[in-house]
Amino acid sequence: MSQELTSFRDDLRKGLISRREAMPREVHATASCALDGHLSALLARLSPRCLGFCWPYRGEFDARPLMTRLVAAGTRAALPVVTGTAAPMIFREWTPETPMVEAHYGIPIPAAGPHVVPDLILMPVNGFDAAGYRLGYGGGYFDRTLESLIPRPVAVGVGFELARVASIRPQPFDERLNYLVTEAGAFAVTDQGLRPIAFKADEARGG
Repeated sequence: MSQELTSFRDDLRKGLISRREAMPREVHATASCALDGHLSALLARLSPRCLGFCWPYRGEFDARPLMTRLVAAGTRAALPVVTGTAAPMIFREWTPETPMVEAHYGIPIPAAGPHVVPDLILMPVNGFDAAGYRLGYGGGYFDRTLESLIPRPVAVGVGFELARVASIRPQPFDERLNYLVTEAGAFAVTDQGLRPIAFKADEARGG
């Protein structure tokens, strides 16, 4: 990337993370509750067998309560593990009882356990745009991981509406999301933009 584009993304990332971290506790809790409901409905429709997710970091949506419910219902869950600076990540199976150790960026990962390949990955977004591209932390870990897995897992971006921007100025190496979920709803990524998904009553309850 050019220095101008790198600076644009760095400044955008810093600003969006600061806004998220500055969310009042009650606003964050209310938005998280709504997001949990929309995400539960989407996952009920997609029915993943093995679901990758991320430990919450810097004010991100905390998917652990939802994952705990899904694991109890029989879905396998997994957390990403960084194996090298320029390498794709691997995933280790997770349950609420899994022993954890601190790893990259101080984020907990399973201390051991089987490697699994998720068929759907929940990907935190610092920013996202109408074309379905996400702004992460700049390391390219998820992009490399999605590119390396065959078949490619379904990629679901998860974040708050304050992360919505006009464009992250995507590059050829940026992997496009399949879905995006915020407190405002669940959206399918299409060539015409983000299309809101309507759920039936039983789906909205996660049934």
